[in-house]
Amino acid sequence: MDRLSSKLDRLEDSAPDPNDPVVGFGGGDEHLIAHSQHHFSIDRQLFELAELDVLYQADNAVLWTFMRPSGRPSFTPPMLRDFEEWQRLIGENFGPGQVPLRYLVLGSRAPGVFCFGGDLELFERLIRSGDRDGLVRYGYRCVQILHRNMNTLDLPMLTIGLVQGAALGGGFEALLSFDYIVAERDATFGLPEILFGLFPGMGAHAILSRKLGSAMADRLIVSNHTYTAEEMYELGIVHYLAENGEGLAACHDFIKKSERRHPGLVNARRAMKSINPINLSELKRIVDLWADAALQLSDSDLKVMNRLTRAQERIGNAA
Repeated sequence: MDRLSSKLDRLEDSAPDPNDPVVGFGGGDEHLIAHSQHHFSIDRQLFELAELDVLYQADNAVLWTFMRPSGRPSFTPPMLRDFEEWQRLIGENFGPGQVPLRYLVLGSRAPGVFCFGGDLELFERLIRSGDRDGLVRYGYRCVQILHRNMNTLDLPMLTIGLVQGAALGGGFEALLSFDYIVAERDATFGLPEILFGLFPGMGAHAILSRKLGSAMADRLIVSNHTYTAEEMYELGIVHYLAENGEGLAACHDFIKKSERRHPGLVNARRAMKSINPINLSELKRIVDLWADAALQLSDSDLKVMNRLTRAQERIGNAA
């Protein structure tokens, strides 16, 4: 248990206030750590991922996960590898006949940032070298993760995205794959890809057009407008608004109130998705269009992308 203990020690160092309501018993992350260690039937690899902090709360069968990027708070290849392992390990360890899982929550440890989305540094390098296959491989990995999450890994659970900061580009797209979004009032949302002549290629078109209609989806995608949590709530994208610093408490409150109606909520979400399903092949076709468009970007577009990358690095280094 040495490696697990070391990882959990680091989680305690980076955890919120010891009386954080994430647990609901006034015990902070320590309570979750105790549960995580208690469930030896869960593969310990799940708690040893490099860029994802994972904690299991047995009381309500909740898996809390927090992105903890080593550099830029973006979906870099190491972060994607962790998400792929995370999904694999969840599928292998939880569900009927195994460890119960009723809720999955994803947040971020990066101060002021949920996620900036795609790896712009990687994009610039692949575009300058004309590597369409590399762009497509990256995009396919993203939409495969998104599609599995959209379908709750075929488990009877509810997924919750917790936003305590900026959710931009692919970070916003990733959130759209969750059943519910809880956002603190300071949270912001946007799709800035149009700034450098591109468009969001990892799910925004498919999901937003179904949620809001094609006209409103197009407005969000091409406007380069940064939306507040309250604006997203009015549009129906954010489901619950929390006061600043109270996002974890809001998630816990939602889970507590959902317990008695959990089967109804799970199957209501499944029914909604079955009406106008999003197939993985559709998402991959959009990735193909995105890759084609990326290779047509001008040098000035790539310079804008580079400036955004440097800005993201400064934020990541300051964290």
